[in-house]
Amino acid sequence: MGDRANIVVVREDGTKELYRSGWAVELDLDLLAGPDALLASLPGLKRDGWWLDDLHAQAGVVVDLARRVLAYFVGEGPSVELRHREATLALLAEVWPGWRVRWLHQGQADLLALVGRDPTGARAGVRRIHPEELLAPDDEELADEDPNTVVITLPGGRSHVTSAVADHPVREGPALLARLADAPRHGVVRLPAASGLHLDPKRHRLGWWCAYFTPEADLVPALWPGWTVEFWRDDWRRQVRASAGLFAPAPADSAGARAAVLARAAERVDHRARHDLLVARTAARR
Repeated sequence: MGDRANIVVVREDGTKELYRSGWAVELDLDLLAGPDALLASLPGLKRDGWWLDDLHAQAGVVVDLARRVLAYFVGEGPSVELRHREATLALLAEVWPGWRVRWLHQGQADLLALVGRDPTGARAGVRRIHPEELLAPDDEELADEDPNTVVITLPGGRSHVTSAVADHPVREGPALLARLADAPRHGVVRLPAASGLHLDPKRHRLGWWCAYFTPEADLVPALWPGWTVEFWRDDWRRQVRASAGLFAPAPADSAGARAAVLARAAERVDHRARHDLLVARTAARR
């Protein structure tokens, strides 16, 4: 499908310009170059009328020059890694001074709504839900520095962990409870997980969060009839409190995270420069 992203620039007079980037993976690193560099990179990427949907948008950016708002989402990059998310947002605030930096929790739908378009245009259509694999405590996937996982907690000290490759387990509805009955248990979970879910079956309440963007989050309550459903957006600390510390990721190394994000941003600049040089040399030979 490629790595696609819509970039929308809203000029001071309200004019909206639509661009499409093929560098969606880790696009948040490009934003760390600041507004001038981002705007300078756009000529040649204009794509009038080509609005991506949830299926094809791996990232998206809105640069509103009139209101000085930077809004974005990415599927891969330091913004969706719990260890690096806060450092990335802090760095963006520094290099976009005077701007409001926003995360688009529902991805392309939020992008469309922000620029005055119908957010239902992002819907990719009815799809089958693919339940995620329930992981054992010794699963090798949990050894990753940034494990792509969902932590599920319940009252009574129960915790489980799933992969986060396809669908968030909250989309399974109450059928998830049956799957959890015999699932491996984990005790206190200290993983820097990508997402989480706290279930209280007796009170019919749940809360869930995602560090990554999650299309159609607004449709989740309908999947849990009779339940009170709260979307905590990216506030993982809500699960820490709700689970009484059963989910307890290690404190972030703020200085280390900042240095790591800056190093990745520098590597990104170098990689893109070498790519552009190769493209130019190839074109010159034709």
